[in-house]
This record gives sequence, C-alpha cells and structure tokens, in this order.
Amino acid sequence: MKFAVIVFPGANCDRDVAYVTRDILAQPTRMVWHEDSDLGDIDVVVVPGGFSYGDYLRCGAIARFSPAMQATVAHARAGKPVLGICNGFQILTEVGLLPGALVRNRDMRFICDRVPLKVERTDLLWTAGYAAGQVITLPIAHGEGCYYADEATLAELEANSQIVFRYSSLDGSVDEASNPNGSLGNIAGICNQQGNVLGLMPHPERAADPVLGGVDGLPLFQSLVQALVSA
Repeated sequence: MKFAVIVFPGANCDRDVAYVTRDILAQPTRMVWHEDSDLGDIDVVVVPGGFSYGDYLRCGAIARFSPAMQATVAHARAGKPVLGICNGFQILTEVGLLPGALVRNRDMRFICDRVPLKVERTDLLWTAGYAAGQVITLPIAHGEGCYYADEATLAELEANSQIVFRYSSLDGSVDEASNPNGSLGNIAGICNQQGNVLGLMPHPERAADPVLGGVDGLPLFQSLVQALVSA
C-alpha cells in the first residue's frame, strides 16, 4: 500500500508522518506538493499538522483550495482512507469532509502538552489496534483546537458514533477538568459516517517511536496498514 503526505507551505509535521509510514512501517510514501493533484497511485492520504499557508485568514481556509486537497476530496468520496492531524483536521472541516469547525482554545492560548484520550470506537480501520475504552496519551500542539458544532451536528455525531477520541482523565473520566481546550463534548477526533475519513487534533505520529517517550499513536497507523493489507 502507498501513502501520500500532503506538503503545504508552512507545514511542519509532514516529515514526522513520513518517518512513521516509510521508516517505521516500511510502507511506500510519497510527499505530495500542494500544487500536485495526481493521487492515482495512492491508497491513503495524510493531511499533516503545521501552519498551512501561515494560517492566514483562519486555519485551513486557504489550503482547502489547493489542487492537492481537491484531489483528496475525490479520494475520500471514492471511499479511500484520509487522515487529518491537527492542522490537517482543520483543513478537513474546511473542505467539508468532516463536520464542525476548530476555533480558538478556551483560554485563548497555544497549548503544547501530552494529554490522555479515551478511545470511543475500535471497529474502524484506524482503531482496531486499541481496546474499547482504552486511555492513551498523545501530544497536542495547537492554538485553535477547540471543536465546535451546532447542537444538531453534535447530536448527529453522537447518534452515528462518529466521535472516535475524547479528551479524558487517566482513569477514563470525560469531564471539564480533562478538557484542555474547551472542545464541545471533549471531542478530540471524529470520523465521517463511512469511517474512511478521520480527523484528530492530537499527534499520533509524535507518539509512534519509543525514542519519543511513548508509542500510543503507533497502533493507529498499524491498524490502518493491517486493515488495508488484509482487505
């Protein structure tokens, strides 16, 4: 299987993702410049974190118009996997592949930390490597990571089990005290109804190598590879 990692001006996590897919998982990986629209040989598209186009206007607002993202939308609508991490999650909401929006953090400050997350679903190609209700720890680094949606959208996300990760305490409690940025419903990551598009604010690629102090993000990538190789 072959990964594509979209590269925008201002992206700073693209090489981190490629290190995981290419060097740790030994999967062919192509860096796709934002002006390139050819994804014909690609199985999985990753939209990485960073500050695409300098986050001018708002996060992801300019990136949505890039040829690479238009190709990514077509890729997703064909039922193929798309992963958006941090700024990538913001971009996926801007292009309409995921509902809602990411707005300024509750305390109006940039947050850089490691936080616990509760895994809400394990029946997805992204999460089969986790246990139901498992609490994992992943890094976050964002200023606009507060997930927001109207009441109808939140109700739909709950009804369709589209919430994949929630901010939690180490014992799995989901409450205001364990919410680092004010996200509604403690939402840290969601998927589309089909489950092939996943967006999350925490960085699994920064927790995929023991040298970084933790590997709780690695099962996400391993689950995906296993699901596609076995398909």
